[in-house]
Amino acid sequence: MTAIETRRFDKPDDLLDMKECGGIAIVNMGTGATGMHAVFEPGWTWEKNEKPLLGNPDSCPMHHTGYCIAGTLVVRMLDTGASTRITPGDFFEIPPGHDAHVEGDNRVELILFAPPEHQH
Repeated sequence: MTAIETRRFDKPDDLLDMKECGGIAIVNMGTGATGMHAVFEPGWTWEKNEKPLLGNPDSCPMHHTGYCIAGTLVVRMLDTGASTRITPGDFFEIPPGHDAHVEGDNRVELILFAPPEHQH
């Protein structure tokens, strides 16, 4: 591929709508890479707001690579119980087997990336 491709989150290919709790806008690039813009409002939890949309797995089955723009997201690994706070400016990788919740009164805003081989 020699052309530059641009996509916009305000015109997503897919939208995971969590109503008043936020949502995830998904864009798919020609290479198969995926970009996601996630917004989670105060009170959002993976258990309550996203788990039912994924078919109720025990924990989030996805690997996430991303960047935090705003807010504080607390991510917990279910196998160890270890929690990590992700805050603005953090570039992160989260392995499968986690849940998460928004901490405090500010919305969380994340950009997530997935290379072509991690397509679901």
